[in-house]
Amino acid sequence: MQERRLVIISGLSGSGKSVALATLEDAGFYCIDNLPVALLEAFGAHITADGQSGRYAVGIDARNRPEDLARFPEILATLEDHGIACEIVFLDAAHDTLLKRFSETRRRHPLSGPEVPLGEAITGERELLMPLLERADLTLDTTHTTVHQLRDIVRDRLARAPHSLSLLLESFGYKHGTPPDADFVFDARCLPNPHWQPDLRPLTGRDPAVAEYLGASELVGDYLEHVGAFLSHWLPAFRRENRSYLTIAIGCTGGQHRSVYLAEHLARRFREEGVAVTVRHRELS
Repeated sequence: MQERRLVIISGLSGSGKSVALATLEDAGFYCIDNLPVALLEAFGAHITADGQSGRYAVGIDARNRPEDLARFPEILATLEDHGIACEIVFLDAAHDTLLKRFSETRRRHPLSGPEVPLGEAITGERELLMPLLERADLTLDTTHTTVHQLRDIVRDRLARAPHSLSLLLESFGYKHGTPPDADFVFDARCLPNPHWQPDLRPLTGRDPAVAEYLGASELVGDYLEHVGAFLSHWLPAFRRENRSYLTIAIGCTGGQHRSVYLAEHLARRFREEGVAVTVRHRELS
């Protein structure tokens, strides 16, 4: 059977769905934006009719009828029964961030109107799209993500070879909040902090001086070894369950030194093991 891959892009308005879909189109996917859910099954029949392989992506948003969105799990099962490898990607962002984005762009939210203020429209949209969020293979929180970073993430994580596991290693600062889309979160605040070294404070975990400082610590070495061994042990189990995406978040206080250093070192380790790895430093953007 020929490989047919369908990526379904959904999520909240203002979270970056159009950017994600355009990025996939640039990567060679055949893309359709705002496809009615009621036509998704017919689209699946169309792409399987000629027996050819292909990569497709469709955008589905809350402008669909609620009864059609409620049928999404049933339609998805039908597509998979026809041999289409489906992946659901849901883009999200914090409520206040979405309010700010619509205010800055002065665009109208698709569910807002004279009787429905913007805040209520965003809340209602999240409820309408719950059938897709509950089935999502990958959730991307774009609260702290620029357009350029989102393009990079979509290219690295979605335009990959089929049946491979995409691993994202993300550094972050606890004082800015924990990434809500992480599968595992590791706390590095127990490690020596370069922030208290005046000459290292303005640098980041990617700078040689910080790397030398942290690399000299036995505690840091133990931390890297234990976290790396844990992930090496469990990654095969996620592959056996046909997981396509795994997000590992590593946090320190500010997300500038320790978490950045650890994410970079773990990325090198897993690339050497043949894993497709993307690194993101949330607080360095």
